Amino acid sequence: MLIKAKILKGYSIESKEDETIGKVEEFYFDDRHWTIRYIVAHTGSWLSTRQVLISPYAVEAVNADRDNIVVNSTKKQIEGSPLLENEKPISRQFEEHYYGYYSWPRYWGGLYCWGPSPYIDRNRDWNAFTPDDKKWDHHLRSTREVSGYHIQAEDGEIGHVEDFIIDQETWAIRYLFVNTHNFWPGKKVLISPQWIGHVSWSERIVTINLSREVIRQSPEFTNESLLTRDFETSLYGHYNRKGYWVDELVSK
Repeated sequence: MLIKAKILKGYSIESKEDETIGKVEEFYFDDRHWTIRYIVAHTGSWLSTRQVLISPYAVEAVNADRDNIVVNSTKKQIEGSPLLENEKPISRQFEEHYYGYYSWPRYWGGLYCWGPSPYIDRNRDWNAFTPDDKKWDHHLRSTREVSGYHIQAEDGEIGHVEDFIIDQETWAIRYLFVNTHNFWPGKKVLISPQWIGHVSWSERIVTINLSREVIRQSPEFTNESLLTRDFETSLYGHYNRKGYWVDELVSK
């Protein structure tokens, strides 16, 4: 299921023991696979001087009917986990310590967005997996930071990043939700990270390898109910691109 990041923001985070851990504040994603690596939890007075990070590995369920995310970690376990001081960057050393604490496989040690697979597989025998020696030097970005970035087509600007469409099964960012009201009033556009040619993080510009006119004629996105596989197939078909789900089905 696909869902907007802004819808998830504000969801309560609960343990399986019905302990309230906090609320979703924002997300950190990597700039290679564009996959969510951490949910940042706002905990109020509890651990208020630290960033509480929740990996998708911990997520058991996302409940839209209850506006909550259930995780398999207890409040006590999270309190004992590696925590970041507020506003501090996430280093590789921190991630090694964090993933070691929970005994999770390192996502940066394989070909796919979750190491050996595009999917989070908690039942796999990870001890039998030998990480790829060619580890990639990833950088983590926040959804709060990237919101507002300008979207540049091959022949001019089309709008700015307003939101992110997240796949709840893989936690990949499937689309940037682009606000184009200054150029095409009323038109809502979805752009896949697969179509990005370059990102200037210093200038806050995302360049797309498509023309403005081709993007303008793309299937119109009106609301979340249209985020079906049929809609995605028509969107990818318009751009004459292979859907992301094709390669992922092969790798399963």
